[in-house]
Amino acid sequence: MAAAPPFILIGNAENRRVTLFQEALAHQGLPPARVVPWVDFLAHPGLLADLPDTEALVRIDSAGESWEVEKALLKRGFPEARALECGRLSPEEVDALEYDHGRILFPRQHHLGFLRALAELESIFTAHPRWRVLQSPASIAELFDKRLTSRKYAALGVPVPEPLDGVTDAESLRERMRAHDCREVFVKLSCGSSASCLAIYRRGRARDTLVTTIEQAETGWYNSLKVRRIDEPSRVDEVLEFLLAEGSQVERSIPKARLGGDYFDCRMLMVRGEPAFTVVRQSRHPVTNLHLGGWRGDLEELRAAAPANEWEEALESCRAVARAHDCLHVGIDLMFEEYFTGHRVLEANAFGDLLPNLRRDGLTVYEWEIREALRGA
Repeated sequence: MAAAPPFILIGNAENRRVTLFQEALAHQGLPPARVVPWVDFLAHPGLLADLPDTEALVRIDSAGESWEVEKALLKRGFPEARALECGRLSPEEVDALEYDHGRILFPRQHHLGFLRALAELESIFTAHPRWRVLQSPASIAELFDKRLTSRKYAALGVPVPEPLDGVTDAESLRERMRAHDCREVFVKLSCGSSASCLAIYRRGRARDTLVTTIEQAETGWYNSLKVRRIDEPSRVDEVLEFLLAEGSQVERSIPKARLGGDYFDCRMLMVRGEPAFTVVRQSRHPVTNLHLGGWRGDLEELRAAAPANEWEEALESCRAVARAHDCLHVGIDLMFEEYFTGHRVLEANAFGDLLPNLRRDGLTVYEWEIREALRGA
């Protein structure tokens, strides 16, 4: 039997994503992956480009949770941000920054830098045809654009929340909501993840309100672990203007089904096109992310509550989404409509597989992915 091809892992070497993946390889008797840290790749792409074109499986992991990588991506995104005349920091201004936990620094510029890095990876992979890349850079780039994926899934017949087009500022948002007879919308940074830069805007009879994960301080905008409600008109508009200027997906809010009276949705991890792991995310408010006060709900309780046909139709939508991307794994956020009368795919995530303490047939999430990657190879 031929030896399993080795893994090359592009990630943040100090991050638990990398350490957990290395542990998963060891648990299956496989040698450790060769790690190419994002910070080193961004400074010296030759560290990856100069590796030999021999049989290998290449995994690209998240570039998040690293201050040095964030600064490097901001620098890479500066030329495009300047050309687009969007908010930006020069490389010299980036160098002068000090770490400030939770601060939001020009996410559009950061994203433009990430796209440049993905394009460079694509070029390197083309020159290494014997490498099997588990997530194509083009698909990762696509998955980091909520506006693009929402329309792509709708074209495939997958139910998604209705987007509101033509929104450029707070006033045009209100105009579009009136035209669509819409009382509440989600405003989500198009390239965001983990509910960062998210707001739920509601037009009220007496006063408009905003539920959001971000806050403003004297030194700038910050991601918060506290979901807060804002009803002061000028503050509402400040948040909306900030999100819309950085590029946001705006979509109609759909009432969610409840479990035990609580809001919930699901993270469906698709591996090789099939549902592999499901996490029920439950909360007392519509933002269900676990780091924002949500908790893991009971999957068996959900299966008992959801009609069998609704569950199977939701899984088919997830399969269609997974097939639309050239990725070994895709994390899909799925909701059921009120009273389980339908479902919607909310978004999909290229790096949505950090799901610790889950097992299936004795395998962790990463062990499952490694097995399926080797099967595919």
